[in-house]
Order: sequence, then structure tokens, then C-alpha cells
Amino acid sequence: MELFDTIHESEHEQIVFCHNKDVGLKAIIGIHNTTLGPALGGTRMWPYASEEEALRDVLRLSRGMTYKAAVSGLNLGGGKAVIIGDPREDKSEALFRAFGRFIDSLAGRYITAEDVGIDVNDMEFIFQETENVVGVHQAHGGSGDPSPYTAHGSIQGAKAALQKVFGDEDLSHYSFAIQGAGHVGLHLVKQLRSEGAKVFITDIMEDSVAQAVELGAEAVGTDEIYDLDVDVFAPCALGAVINEETLPRLKCKIVAGPANNQLANNEAGNELEKRGILYAPDYAVNAGGLMNVSIEFEGYNRERAKRMMRTIYYNVTQIFKISDRDGITTWQAADRMAEERIQSIGKIKLPFMGHRPHRFPGRKGMDRS
Repeated sequence: MELFDTIHESEHEQIVFCHNKDVGLKAIIGIHNTTLGPALGGTRMWPYASEEEALRDVLRLSRGMTYKAAVSGLNLGGGKAVIIGDPREDKSEALFRAFGRFIDSLAGRYITAEDVGIDVNDMEFIFQETENVVGVHQAHGGSGDPSPYTAHGSIQGAKAALQKVFGDEDLSHYSFAIQGAGHVGLHLVKQLRSEGAKVFITDIMEDSVAQAVELGAEAVGTDEIYDLDVDVFAPCALGAVINEETLPRLKCKIVAGPANNQLANNEAGNELEKRGILYAPDYAVNAGGLMNVSIEFEGYNRERAKRMMRTIYYNVTQIFKISDRDGITTWQAADRMAEERIQSIGKIKLPFMGHRPHRFPGRKGMDRS
């Protein structure tokens, strides 16, 4: 991999390599674009097969955060971080505090949060070294676990798609195939079942599937999930699940779920449209978690967070309108909506260079030790 060529092609502003041999820290922070504001995006801990794979992941994910923030109308840029390691074996207080110091050295250009392999306890250690963290425990003025809001926002996106396809968004009339029963997936099952939807669930973790079944979902095999005759397929696990192998098997009318980077490539998005399957772009649908933590900048308020989730319905509907208006796919329409906002705001703002004001009113004077 030619590093600078790769960064140039992906249009990133900054890549930070974080290393502390004494505590076993190997991490990469990707800051994609700060035109709209400081780069916000979670930290993921994963046992990557190689450092090159980790770099590719952080480049892809941080770019996605730029588009997610832009299409959601937030004054935030896109960033992401990955820690190379097994979250079941390699976590320690020292590792996360060392990582927190690297974040702090960026003077607010990058703000982190939870992602795959990271929980609120890990964020507590990072928070001891930097204020540039969101999603920390409510005791510190944070919003806590963003999973319920990501799930709730995903339902808003799915309702917009149901309205577009069927002219009716009453969830009790529809069936969902949910791939992944992690934190977000389980909250999605719970909320869908509470509104009467028929839900099928799969996951490689049997205990997670069992929890979903207790909520009223029907368990199916991990490979069987693609073949179900349902209204909505909702990816809730890792990305690239819509690909040349799975596309011919889909019997759904809609793909709308909270997983990041669901399309293996652009052609997969084009093929969905050819097959008459409406795709609700993932980064518009799953923006609930980002919206929720963004409220921490002004002092967290749960009711305000719930109201903000409703804008996802509007944003997804706007994407469908742009798609129809311009004769383009929905993934292209989402990109166009995000890029137009970045370009228009870019005419009046320079990239965010970092500063250290009190951006978290609820945390002023708070002891982080």
C-alpha cells in the first residue's frame, strides 16, 4: 500500500498512528473531513489480520461518518479510530488511557465514542485523559449507551421506506429479517415487537439469539436470513452483506438497517434498484446514535434526543425524492445530499483546526479522575 496515495485518493485530512509498546497500544485515527465541524466517530477494537486491513477499515469508516453527519444536518465532520487487538483479551486501563492521551493531543479535531468491541467502561478510562469523548456514563454528563437511539432511528428510516413502497408505515403490517443480535440488533427487535412487527433474527452468538427469541422474534440460521420472504431486510452486523452472492437470494422489498457499509460496492446498490428493492442508505438510517451523542455538546437532554430521531424519517424521505427527481439510485442521492451540504458550508467555513473551549456545558468543573 502506497500510504500517501491511499490518503490522497480517500480525501482524508489527517491520519494519526498511535503506538505505546509498554501497554500494547496500536491504534489508527482517521480524520476525513472537518468542513462542518470537529470530526466525530467511534473507536472500534478488532483483531485485524494486518495493519493494512486496519488502515483500510478506518479510512472507510471515517469517510462514512463525514457523510452521515452531513446528511443528518449536524455541524460535525467525519472521523473514526481503530485499536488493533482482541476486545476479549487485550483490554486494560493503561491501554485506553494511553489512547485517550493521543486523542487529547489533537486538541478537539477528533472526538471519540463507542463502537464495535468497546463499551461504556472502556470509555470511562479514555475520558480520564481527554474531554473529547461522547457517550460516557450519565454520571459524567454523557448520554450513555447509544444503541437504543441507533435502533429507534433505524425504525424511522424503515418507516420512511415502508411509506414509499407500500403507502403505509404501520409496523404491525410488516415482517423484518434482522441480521445481527448485538446491542443495536436487540434494541431493534424489542422496539419492532412492541409495535407488532413480525421479526426473524440470526446471529453467530446463540445467547444473543436466545434473548431476541424471548422478545418474540423467530430464530433462523445465519445463512437462511437472506432467503426469507419478508418486507424488510435489516443488516445489524458487519458490512458488505449486500454482494453478488447474496443479492440473487433476497426476497425483500426494502433493505433498511443500522449496519455500516452494507453495500459491498456501488454496483450492489445499482443491482438492488434493478431488482426492485428499495435501499434506504445505511448512513442516513443509522444516524440515531450520532445524533444522540451530538446533543452532549450543549448539555444532554433525553427528550430532545428522541425528537431529533424523528428527523431521520425526513432525511430518508428527502433522499428518495432526490433519487426520483434526478433519476439516480438512492445511494447516489444520499451522497449528493451530503456532498452538496459540505460544499455549500465549505464556502463560508475553513476546515476545523482544533481548539479547547468548554464544549460540554454539563461537564464544566467535573472531576474526571
